[in-house]
Amino acid sequence: LWRLGYCARLLKTNHFRTAASNTSFPAVWMLLAQHSGRIPGLFVVVKKNTVFTMPQTVEDKTNPELYLPHPGVRGMTLLNREAFKRTVVVPALKVKKEIVHSVLKALKPSVLQRPGLKRVVEDPEDEDSRFVILDPHKVPGFSLGESEQQVLEQLSVHPEVSQYHLELTYENFKAEEILRAVLPEGQDVTSGFSRVGHIAHLNLRDHQLPYRHLIGQVIMDKNPGITCVVNKTNIIDSTYRNFEMEVLAGENNLVTKVKENNIAYELDFSKVYWNPRLGTEHGRVVGLLKAGDVLFDVFAGIGPFAIPAAKRKCRVFANDLNPESYAWLLHNCKLNKVDTKVKAFNMDGRDFLRGPVREELSKELPLLKGEQKTAFHIVMNLPALAVEFLDVFRHLLVGEPCSPAGLPTVHCYGFSKHSNPARDIQERAEAVLGTSLAGRCSTFLVRNVAPNKEMLCLSFQLPADVLYKRPCPEEGKEPSPR
Repeated sequence: LWRLGYCARLLKTNHFRTAASNTSFPAVWMLLAQHSGRIPGLFVVVKKNTVFTMPQTVEDKTNPELYLPHPGVRGMTLLNREAFKRTVVVPALKVKKEIVHSVLKALKPSVLQRPGLKRVVEDPEDEDSRFVILDPHKVPGFSLGESEQQVLEQLSVHPEVSQYHLELTYENFKAEEILRAVLPEGQDVTSGFSRVGHIAHLNLRDHQLPYRHLIGQVIMDKNPGITCVVNKTNIIDSTYRNFEMEVLAGENNLVTKVKENNIAYELDFSKVYWNPRLGTEHGRVVGLLKAGDVLFDVFAGIGPFAIPAAKRKCRVFANDLNPESYAWLLHNCKLNKVDTKVKAFNMDGRDFLRGPVREELSKELPLLKGEQKTAFHIVMNLPALAVEFLDVFRHLLVGEPCSPAGLPTVHCYGFSKHSNPARDIQERAEAVLGTSLAGRCSTFLVRNVAPNKEMLCLSFQLPADVLYKRPCPEEGKEPSPR
């Protein structure tokens, strides 16, 4: 009581902003909180859509924060949208309906701005008036400042602030607010996801699994166009680069359409690999190619490198071991009308390099002249294993090297948890190739995959002494006499 009386005197001394009284209870509570370290509840659950004026305020013992769902939803595992309803008390101004627009413009910083909630509501007792809802965070103590009061006086609006009882429903809350209210306090909330067409792809943690179906439904409700939500249930298979998944909400339809860099693709998300976060990287590498260049895509997937390269009038050889990816690659080539420009293969990456790639390089490289502008690019986007495939290039070709400018450029992707990921992936590549790449390679950071785990692209021109096996100069000669 002593602290309360002290704060009341302090309020009057400092000319605190008021609507009806310098010692109105909400203002006292606000200042009291600064000294006591806690804010008593300012917002009261009362009868729906009733309005009355300050200073009558009843303390709410539960101390709810504005815009949070009803506390009773904590621990819910099956979504009950009705349980999220609650009523909160917000400040409002009663104004004549013909000047509502002027008041909104004059008090713009203080007017409620939350999406989905009306800023202007009817007065059930006066059809000629409206209530302009104010933001309680901008109007502390339900009191307007002197500058706002002066503006209202110029508009002939009485500056007294009323309490408006605003009903909030499930539709008014954001996904993160709903999940934060449901999951145990202090635990991570998942509201982010990867979108693949109509599919939302989540990677839930163990503590979130009991709530997975509710999380899936909330994600679907709050994101128009999402009709299926899935959760990854195991790590990516290194052979076919797909993973098992559980449908959490919506239809069990995993065949979808996506668009990346203005190119459309179709795929079965449960059977092929697709990562919507790699669109920028696909565009970056394809942007290095020119018409007439040759692209060898060792782990092509459904074609995000191969198809845009073909559209740039490059000759493309695309391969994937996964028969489903191969089938969708063919489908997407036809879909984008580049099926005559892409030679597709369904082989192991090593067999592809030792077969079609070696055959084409053996045929093309000797024909290059000094002024030849054709460039050869080899993309190896299998970050978990691609570096291990680099040994295939050791003495892949036999004969004399072509001009240095014609040597193929390799774009090899990899993961690294090293403190210096660029140096780490370069050293690993050098160990497999059996040569130094110092001064003749570049490293590009693609994205952060997880804490302390980076995905990188190492680009380098294959050294001639690695790519070529030269005939022994002593071969076919008589041994020299001793």
